Amino acid sequence: MSKISAIVLTKNEETMIRDCLESLSFCDEIIVIDNGSTDKTKEICQELKAKVYETKSPSFSERRNMGLDRSENEWVLYLDADERINQELKDEILKAVDQNLRDFYFLKRKNYYLGKNEWPYIEKMQRLFKKENLKGWQGDLHETPITVGTSGVLNGFILHFTHRDLESMVSKTLIWSSTEAVGRFNQNHPPVVWWRFPRVILTAFINSYILQGGFRAKTAGLIESIYQSFSIFITYAKLWELQKKQKK
Repeated sequence: MSKISAIVLTKNEETMIRDCLESLSFCDEIIVIDNGSTDKTKEICQELKAKVYETKSPSFSERRNMGLDRSENEWVLYLDADERINQELKDEILKAVDQNLRDFYFLKRKNYYLGKNEWPYIEKMQRLFKKENLKGWQGDLHETPITVGTSGVLNGFILHFTHRDLESMVSKTLIWSSTEAVGRFNQNHPPVVWWRFPRVILTAFINSYILQGGFRAKTAGLIESIYQSFSIFITYAKLWELQKKQKK
C-alpha cells in the first residue's frame, strides 16, 4: 500500500494540536511546520512522534511548500491544527491511496463555530495529493494548490473547530486582515471610496447568513455572519489607510 505523509501548520496550538495529530495516527509520517510557537505546541508534537520544523515565514504557501519538500512518501495529506479526520474519511483515504485511481482529492469539511455549533454549509477542500502531482502552493493567505492530473471527492469529513470564542476571532482578524489588505494593495486595488464599505459588508453578510444558510445555525449563525461583515470591513479599512498613506 502507498504511504502517506501528513503535513500540519501550527502556531501556539497547544489546546488543539493533540486531537489533530491523534486523528492522523493512520498516516506513515506526520510533519509539523511550526511558525514560532511560544506555548507547548512543539513539545506535544514531539511527544506524539511528529517531525517538527520551525520557520518564521508569514506566508501560508511557503509553510505548506516547506512541508511538501520535507515529506518522504508518495501521498501528502494537509490538515490544520483546528481540524480532525473522522473515521469514515480515514477509511476513504486509505482506500483511495490503495486503489490509486486519482491524482488528488477534494475532502468535505464540516465547520463548527463558537463551540459545537455546526455550520450548515459543507465545503470541499483540496487536501490529499499524490506528491508528484502537487507542484506547490501559491498565495500568502488564501493559498491555492497547483495540481496536475485527475481529481476525485471522498466521503467522510474533516471536522473544523474554528472561531472557538469571540476573543480569538477578533485577534485573528486583526492579524489576517493586514496580510489581506497588503495583498490587495500590492495588486493595485481600486481606491476605497465610501460606497465600497456598505457594499462589501452587505455582500459578506448575505453570503454567510443567506447563501451558506447561517440563519439555520440560529444565534451562532447570526454572530458568525456579522463577524464576517466586520472582518471584511477591517480589511478594507486597512486597505484605505494604506492607499491614503501612499498619496502623501
